[in-house]
Amino acid sequence: MDAALEAAQRGPRGANPLVGAVVIDNEGRQLVTGYHRGAGTPHAEADAIGQAKAAGLDLRGTTMMVTLEPCDHCGRTGPCTQAIIGAGISDVVYAVDDPHDPAAGGAATLRGAGVRVRSGLGAGESLELNRQWFLAVAAQRPFVTLHIAQTLDSRIAAEDGTSQWISSPESLADNHGLRGRIDAILVGTQTVIVDNPRLTARDAAGHVAGKQPLRAVMGLREVPADAAVRGDNGRMLHLPTRDPREALSLLYAEGIRHVMVEGGSRILSAFLAAGLVDELIVYVAPTLLGSGTPALNGLGITTLADAQHWEWDPSDGGAVLTLGRDLRLHLRPESTEALEPQPSRPAAEPAMGGY
Repeated sequence: MDAALEAAQRGPRGANPLVGAVVIDNEGRQLVTGYHRGAGTPHAEADAIGQAKAAGLDLRGTTMMVTLEPCDHCGRTGPCTQAIIGAGISDVVYAVDDPHDPAAGGAATLRGAGVRVRSGLGAGESLELNRQWFLAVAAQRPFVTLHIAQTLDSRIAAEDGTSQWISSPESLADNHGLRGRIDAILVGTQTVIVDNPRLTARDAAGHVAGKQPLRAVMGLREVPADAAVRGDNGRMLHLPTRDPREALSLLYAEGIRHVMVEGGSRILSAFLAAGLVDELIVYVAPTLLGSGTPALNGLGITTLADAQHWEWDPSDGGAVLTLGRDLRLHLRPESTEALEPQPSRPAAEPAMGGY
């Protein structure tokens, strides 16, 4: 299970949890290890089984250790339960139940097919690994990634308003990769009016990618009819509110499960002040301006005791990456208390505890 948890951290955060799976034989030898690489890609269980097939390994009678209950629904990929049953795996040990109703129920399906299913091993570690995802699912809101591209002195534009390009081409390419796997990208009406961004996901050649996020614009002012966010055959949604929670509620009702907030500074600050950011990605350019637009314009914090604390996130390539001349910092909110499993249905078998 430790190996499965370690593998899970290689995947990206977002609408789906980080999940890892390891298949072992009757002697406890690890045969294959899989993990989920993001929305639309094989889940960890299917990834491991696919590797076994490619290597000509027979998985009949083996045991799969997985960090989350195998899913039992058809989304962009098929149900993991059927992949497990089809591979002939006889035992499944998973850490915690899947709280997401459309995907839940995998344990019961596996048991009905004669697979021995046990749960609870590594539960605390799995909950901590996906703490923010569990919180977002419980709150019925999208997972929120907040993106900042700034100078060393935390400026996102110069005094005259110029901001292209603070980030290196490598950072811009990385950001477009992020845009390609989220459901929606959110900015404020001020950003649309002043910067007129397109908010598209583009490939390395600069062409509009096949999959595009919803372009969401938050604010009380109308979005201009000729705004670039309305172009490129994309879908634009105006959220007539200044309340981050209301904005997330409206996006969730539209089927959005992962949103990236890009600016401006008032929107970034509002989401951070409301405690609604699950993941923070900051591109830092080795540039100093000394004046200009700050990345954040106030979080309502007046004393150090009330400061927000974040921790480095090693998932999806690491907490600190060098991209061209820039640094990419990846963080998540610091844990203040441990999550406890909240089973919504009887366990497949009594929790394993210490196994």
